[in-house]
Amino acid sequence: MLPVDAILPDLARALRENANAVLVAPPGAGKTTRAPLALLDEAWASAGKIILLSPRRVAARAAAARMASQLGEPVGQTIGFRVRLESRVSRATRVEIVTEGVFTRQILNDPILAGVACVIFDEFHERSLEGDLGLALALDAQRGLREDLKLVVMSATIDAARIAKALGGAPVIISEGRIFPVSTRYLGRDARGRIEDQMADAARQALARESGSLLCFLPGAREIERTARLLDENVRDPYTDIRPLYGAMEPGAQDAAISPSPSGRRKVVLATSIAETSLTIEGVRVVIDSGLARRPKYEPATGLTRLETVRASQASVEQRRGRAGRLEPGACWRLWDEGETRALPAFDPPEILEADLTGLALDLAAWGVADPNALTWLDPPPAPAWSEALATLTAIGALEDGRLTPHGEKIAALPLEPVLAHMVVAAAEEGHARLAARLAVLIGEQGLGGRDLDARERLRRFAQENGQRARAARQLADRIARAAGGRDDEAVDEDAAGRVLALGFPERVAKARGARSGDYLMASGRGARLEASDALAREQYLVLADLSGRAERATILLAAPM
Repeated sequence: MLPVDAILPDLARALRENANAVLVAPPGAGKTTRAPLALLDEAWASAGKIILLSPRRVAARAAAARMASQLGEPVGQTIGFRVRLESRVSRATRVEIVTEGVFTRQILNDPILAGVACVIFDEFHERSLEGDLGLALALDAQRGLREDLKLVVMSATIDAARIAKALGGAPVIISEGRIFPVSTRYLGRDARGRIEDQMADAARQALARESGSLLCFLPGAREIERTARLLDENVRDPYTDIRPLYGAMEPGAQDAAISPSPSGRRKVVLATSIAETSLTIEGVRVVIDSGLARRPKYEPATGLTRLETVRASQASVEQRRGRAGRLEPGACWRLWDEGETRALPAFDPPEILEADLTGLALDLAAWGVADPNALTWLDPPPAPAWSEALATLTAIGALEDGRLTPHGEKIAALPLEPVLAHMVVAAAEEGHARLAARLAVLIGEQGLGGRDLDARERLRRFAQENGQRARAARQLADRIARAAGGRDDEAVDEDAAGRVLALGFPERVAKARGARSGDYLMASGRGARLEASDALAREQYLVLADLSGRAERATILLAAPM
């Protein structure tokens, strides 16, 4: 029996008497896998399926597998999931776990949510942009089209009263949870050294001193891969497995990281914040926390979103610490000094306050809303970013006087960011729909096609990759190309990548700055650079598809010559 089981009758009762409810339960209480199953036998649930929104693909797949195992069924029967690049559903599916972006597409395509009885927003405290948008659209649909639709917001740490007010005074149900004692040890941090060196050293110490498996939090994939190499070189125990865990991995590798270790073995899971709340990793009783996270930050002045390594919030580090006490007393080692904890921000800022809102503005235009204040938000879209989004959509011909144009309708129908969708539709008119769709998928899906800066080389490698994720991504690209008007027999000419990218990013056409090899000036007037030793540095003109860093010194991550 899990802690949340004690309050599930209260949740069922609340939804019999109200349209909406808020469920607050700490990590490990069982809310994700227990709540949907507990509602299946309610009379109102016979009218349709229950949709559970998950913030991440790996969490959606894991939750579906756990729920299906409770019923003694394979995934795809009563319990199914639908995420980008993969789905397992059938006519028998009554609980469908979907990622937040998938739900946005569902409700935009079918505002009445036919065949859906209830939508559950899980891990809502993460406050993703898609999560906020999904709730705003669901509330609008409930009030105008579907009075019978049930909405539940679930979270581990959240301002329940504020959420309940947004849901029209919904009842709040609280589960106390069950966390075993977790001792905390502070190791300090050498700011001059690499975080992966200190993480690997701490993991080796913990393996020697503690029992059970380790969960180590690092900011990103690069740090995870470097730490994994260090541990592979220095951990001699043949019964210890090193398991990376981040979003841009094959599903099978993700499953290996979260599955229970075989008897007599232990593992070191090296994870991003993906493992903070929405995943249960069996056997973990030691957490080692770098105290760092990587967050996207949009700069309206440059039109660039950069990934910024920041200190994790107090809420995040407590979530991470709690992972060590899920099944038995555990230990948390922190790679900072104890006094620094009080200086951490209390919570992570909602993504809507720092994100590029171009996609949000396009989705609202497709919904028929010109003024975002017509919907219910916990935090409304900031005016400067909203104005920038409207300007971008107008510039690419998607909006006119705040309304969708025929071109805007075409790009709104594609499962891509607006600028990438515009690129594909424009390229289709020149016979390059498949090339553009593959480029768009490569830009949106990290890790596919390798890490070569040359988009042509990445396209060639992507075409040959055999993994499940790469095959699914190529199939997605083909569907996007067909939807944009491309032909199935259309050849992919990698050498035309620069021309196609320029259709989407004309402001990022860049000219080499004289003799300074690797330095470029974009049409927007801003600079960017790559290593002088890279083959692309010999090109006079490039189109820059992906950049990182600040406007004054952007680093080129993906480009193609013109």
